[in-house]
Amino acid sequence: MPVSKSPSETLPETSPRSLSGKRILLIISGGIAAYKSLDLIRRLRERGASVRPVMTAGAQAFITPLAVGALAADKVFTELFSREDEQDVGHIRLARECDLVLVAPATANIMAKMAQGLTDDLASTILLATDRPVLLAPAMNPKMWSHPATRRNRATLAGDGIGFVGPGLGEMAESGERGEGRMAEPLEIVTAVEERLGAPRLQTPSSGPLSGRRAIVTSGPTHEPIDPVRYIANRSSGRQGHAIAAALARLGADVTLVSGPVTLADPQGVTVVRVETAVEMRDAALAALPADIAVMVAAVADWRVADVSGGKIKKAPGEAPPPLQLTENPDILKTIGHHARRPKLVVGFAAETDDTVANGRVKLARKGADFIVANDVSTGSGVSGGVMGGTRNRVTVIGRDSEESWPELDKDDVAERLAALIASRLT
Repeated sequence: MPVSKSPSETLPETSPRSLSGKRILLIISGGIAAYKSLDLIRRLRERGASVRPVMTAGAQAFITPLAVGALAADKVFTELFSREDEQDVGHIRLARECDLVLVAPATANIMAKMAQGLTDDLASTILLATDRPVLLAPAMNPKMWSHPATRRNRATLAGDGIGFVGPGLGEMAESGERGEGRMAEPLEIVTAVEERLGAPRLQTPSSGPLSGRRAIVTSGPTHEPIDPVRYIANRSSGRQGHAIAAALARLGADVTLVSGPVTLADPQGVTVVRVETAVEMRDAALAALPADIAVMVAAVADWRVADVSGGKIKKAPGEAPPPLQLTENPDILKTIGHHARRPKLVVGFAAETDDTVANGRVKLARKGADFIVANDVSTGSGVSGGVMGGTRNRVTVIGRDSEESWPELDKDDVAERLAALIASRLT
């Protein structure tokens, strides 16, 4: 199982400023993902970067220059033929007075213009005039991303030395379609900016409420093979589990993240063990013992195929599909919760579609956990964008003699609150 170690990402209040003194020219183009640029600005500035925003006309249809300028604490540039700004050839000045040009979101339109060298607005003119590194965070409908024209443009831009972060898999906010095309999350983009600029890699905190504690976190789905090209899985993105691993590391814990197949960047400051199947995930979690904390977030497939076909199962006209004999997968949370080397604090997740709290309490008792974090993952949950594959969550934290419902939060915020709860219980 491949293992990697990546450096720490710290809380804003206490973080070494990994981008201190760096000047980022942020071009926001016109897509629904433009709303993420507001959080992106905040994350970049937390790390010491100055952010100078440029907005296309399309971007202004989704978010306002007033909001962008307030978060960036700088003027927002929108017009190529501005009487005030172009007196000193403003587009050239913007193109050169920065350390990196970041386009987030990067739409299919702006990628096409870059690939062809077209300049019909301020953003595209800057991109042709700059001699600084350029990083794109694409965001578009899955069909647009997979279109041969977009693929050709991406290849052209990559050949020109343009960097890319994302896109990832997920549900599209504007259409409900699912596929590759979702803009990378702000923290993923920040990591890519740091790498592109060669920013100093931060070290894991040596102090904090969880300093000296070891934690195991499982995250993402598992893929249970049917044959060499098919598998059983679910819709988990791994976003919540990865966020929890990062939050524990920021509090000083030595974290091992056992991750199923995801498209997310590795959390900084965390040892990552990559697995495919439930059996591999169980074995990796057990290998990480002893530990003080176990947070079992992964959406593990309940069943696997008893006899995996060595070759692709062929479809024959007029014939019924071959039967699949399923066998039960190991219950990783229950295994850890009743283990002889059980961690001091065991937290499980319960993804439910009905009777969320009642089912969570049953799992709490049966699986030997100290807490169950129960969430409604049904399409009628009311959570913006949906829980599975989305960026937000609404959970109820169930203890043996407690129950606390949290409001709808960004998954990063859920992770911060859960890590703080874990720290308070252990300290």
